[in-house]
Amino acid sequence: MATDSASAFAPSSLQLPENGGLWRNRVFVRQLAVMIVVVAAFAAAAAFAGGVGEAAWAAVAGASCCVLFTLFSRRRYREIARLASEMDEVLHSGRRVSFSDCREGDVAILRSEVSKMVARLARTSDQLQAEKTALADALADISHQIRTPLTAMSLLVPVAERATDEGSRRRVLRELEGMVERVSWLVTALLKLARLDAGVMSFEKRPVRVADVVSRALAPVDLMLDVRGVSHSVNVGDAGFEGDPAWTAEALENIVKNCAEATGPGGTVRIDAVEDALATRIRISDDGPGIAEEDLPHVFERFYRGRADAETARTDATASHDDPANPKGFGIGLSLAQSLISAQGGSLRARNLPEGGACFEITFPKMNV
Repeated sequence: MATDSASAFAPSSLQLPENGGLWRNRVFVRQLAVMIVVVAAFAAAAAFAGGVGEAAWAAVAGASCCVLFTLFSRRRYREIARLASEMDEVLHSGRRVSFSDCREGDVAILRSEVSKMVARLARTSDQLQAEKTALADALADISHQIRTPLTAMSLLVPVAERATDEGSRRRVLRELEGMVERVSWLVTALLKLARLDAGVMSFEKRPVRVADVVSRALAPVDLMLDVRGVSHSVNVGDAGFEGDPAWTAEALENIVKNCAEATGPGGTVRIDAVEDALATRIRISDDGPGIAEEDLPHVFERFYRGRADAETARTDATASHDDPANPKGFGIGLSLAQSLISAQGGSLRARNLPEGGACFEITFPKMNV
């Protein structure tokens, strides 16, 4: 049975039979029968009107027309059979269709249209294969990112159980709590990215003051900035835009964290905003080492970690156990920020400043201009 099932999908399964196949075509047989009847009627009319000679000539002419019709139909039938065979080869063996033998005529037009359709299907197949590969890579990265803290947690649990003094036990428990929060942040971020990709996340569209969004974004990271010894300056004036304040604040928060982690103690994270007739632009910059040139085109890619040197590559900085919500530790914080901004019709770009440091620019165009 397995052999029969496989043969049903063999490359020859769509080929039309060449020997006698034309005579099993009901449309052809019906048309030929009509032609024979018409020829016989003309021959009878000629015999009645002019005698046997005229009837013979009418019969010969009619028979010639029937033969020519059969030959042309057979040729067309073979063209269609060859086209079906080529389509089957494309579907089952992945062979590409060539446009070189496309000529004029209705069958050639059919071949051309089918070739275009197959070419589109081939492109779609390539895209699906690329997405499948990207998904497999993403799943591998996700499993690695989750497995690493889980492995560390499994090693710390026995340490906490064997701790003899309360201070050591509390220190280990704090590390375990930080790892749990890191995994929780990762899962939450991945769920948000999945909802964004599926287009099921809802966004408000209303006038928003940049100052309110900045204040909302800085509130969760003020303590982190103080601990790291990083200050911040805000100069946004009365700039505003139309969008979702909550999701924009989350995107801004991820960017600020990224800048803070790239800036050493005594550094500054600056947030500026300008509004003109075309757009509102929010710039977040720092005075750190900037983004490595080889990392710059990839900073918004998911799970991209940058160069191996964690001190000089912004996207490769790793989180400490007491900083659980560190987007750079997983390489998805900036990707999430860009997805949140893009879903609102805005854009997020990164560049290095001439005087040093990195700059992220959020742009919300004014659609009513």
